[in-house]
Amino acid sequence: MPPPPPPAACSRGRCSALSFAAARDRCFSHRFRRAGLRPLAVPLPGPGPDADPATTVHMWVPAGPPPRNPLLLLHGFGASATWQWAPYLRPLIAAGFDPIVPDLLFFGASCTRLPDRSDAFQASAIKAAMDAIGVPRFGLVGVSYGGFVAYRMAAMFPEAVHRVALVCAGVCLEERDLAEGLFPVAGIGEAAALLVPHRPEEVRRLVRLTFARPPLIMPSCFLWDYIKVMGSDHIQEKAELLYALINGRQLCTLPKLTQPTLIIWGEQDRVFPMELAHRLNGHLEGNSRLVVIKNAGHAVNIEKPKEVCRSIIEFFKEPVAGAANADDKVYYLADEPEVHFVWQPSQESSGLAMSRAFDDYYIKDCGVISAPEVTQRRTDNNDQFVILATVV
Repeated sequence: MPPPPPPAACSRGRCSALSFAAARDRCFSHRFRRAGLRPLAVPLPGPGPDADPATTVHMWVPAGPPPRNPLLLLHGFGASATWQWAPYLRPLIAAGFDPIVPDLLFFGASCTRLPDRSDAFQASAIKAAMDAIGVPRFGLVGVSYGGFVAYRMAAMFPEAVHRVALVCAGVCLEERDLAEGLFPVAGIGEAAALLVPHRPEEVRRLVRLTFARPPLIMPSCFLWDYIKVMGSDHIQEKAELLYALINGRQLCTLPKLTQPTLIIWGEQDRVFPMELAHRLNGHLEGNSRLVVIKNAGHAVNIEKPKEVCRSIIEFFKEPVAGAANADDKVYYLADEPEVHFVWQPSQESSGLAMSRAFDDYYIKDCGVISAPEVTQRRTDNNDQFVILATVV
């Protein structure tokens, strides 16, 4: 993902005295804390049985009790995760979700000493971090490069990811598409120069390609400041990530996801043109839905955050196919393993999900609940339960 547009104007003297990028970074971190999230560094062991941690995943996690409806948000290229997801926190939390926001490896404070640069390695690292914080099952959203990682994670860990939303993620691209002129770059090296800019003119080109309505004025002092604060770390590693992503990529080797998938695209995307959106929708063979947002480019999550967030919320709140809603109170019946229940000890309690099967199901007026928190509980005749859904 590109950086947000810089402020419209400033004097050169003031630009040199202050770092607006650093101030904005602190502001976004403060918004995360105000939304009830806290930063956490998760060390992951190396490949050997007694190896020291070789990888660290930095992530923002709920500061309160364990999340009941976790939603993992993966950012794209550009600034750290806080810049890209800050506008989404409060709407998602108000809708009943628990956002978890990691920095992908070589972005923000996440890094590794291991040489693997594949999207599969990124997916495995983030999944290991989710396991480490006690969140084995979750919904998943990925933007641009984060969408590549999200797609790979959903394919590798279908038992963990119950639904996927991909935002302007050209996962169906092939290396030959570059040479055939589908993209504004003709090779992997030029793609790396575009997405990992080193100079103000490169940032300007990136912003003009990714925004449907880019700012008219982009002062060099602001762009140098942004590059210094957000774009000066792990330059070589980020280029290697792009090479591993594109080199030899073929659609015929891309697995098909089994989870319900939402595809969101900016109609004027020039980084990953609309052809890739339709290609992905066709590749998933009816298991996906495409939402096209008008007057938006590749940076649709920055240009149209309300529309993108609304589509995400509606998608993840949909009832699971094959489940019928009911709200009748019944006693627990041990011989009905195909029926899911909620235990309600009082009118004030929201209930605890119970099931013998780890599957998705739907609580009336509450949305989709993933793996149950409780699988066994001693009951007596005073306990009452609410049927959530029967599998048909």
